[in-house]
Amino acid sequence: MADMAAFCEAVTAWAAGGPEGPARELAERLPVRTVVLLEGPSDAAAVNALAEQRGRDLAAEGVCVLPMGGAMSVARFAGLLGPSGLGLRLTGLCDERERGFYERGWERAGAGAEQEFFVCAADLEEELIRALGVARVEELIQAEGDLRPLQIFLRQPAQQGRCPQQQLRRFFGTKKGRKIQYGRVLVEALDPDRVPAPLDDLFARL
Repeated sequence: MADMAAFCEAVTAWAAGGPEGPARELAERLPVRTVVLLEGPSDAAAVNALAEQRGRDLAAEGVCVLPMGGAMSVARFAGLLGPSGLGLRLTGLCDERERGFYERGWERAGAGAEQEFFVCAADLEEELIRALGVARVEELIQAEGDLRPLQIFLRQPAQQGRCPQQQLRRFFGTKKGRKIQYGRVLVEALDPDRVPAPLDDLFARL
């Protein structure tokens, strides 16, 4: 839905110091009821892919999937959008190491206990690799035409001694856009009963 994309853009501009008006007007007109605060675009790609897989149109349901460009921005976005701002329901997905940013952001925004976010053990890529298994992820990498780059990457000295899951996670971050690409690819390959708990729990509350 183009209007929801426009709302996301308006909120991002507002968070960067732009005017409040466009975001507030779009929030009321759409209307928006829930904002999913995510660290970056690869997480958004995974969330949107699972929504499509489950036949859900999140924008039509009033749900805005919003990558913030880093977990350190969560306090700013939560303050603008949550109870102390536009009064929207907040939820989200974060890495374990970013939990503190989300907790402090929720607190500063005045979000109550019903304002929940869900935590990945390491990060969402790790959760997806674990759910699919290393062999299946390597098959997907080959199908995407990236087997040769993976083989070159695995020969690097820095990768020696790392477990296969860690190597694959590192590989996804070695090229601009690759994490976004595989955020979608890995989710689309999941069996319905193998969706990682943090991602499944997030959808159960949307």
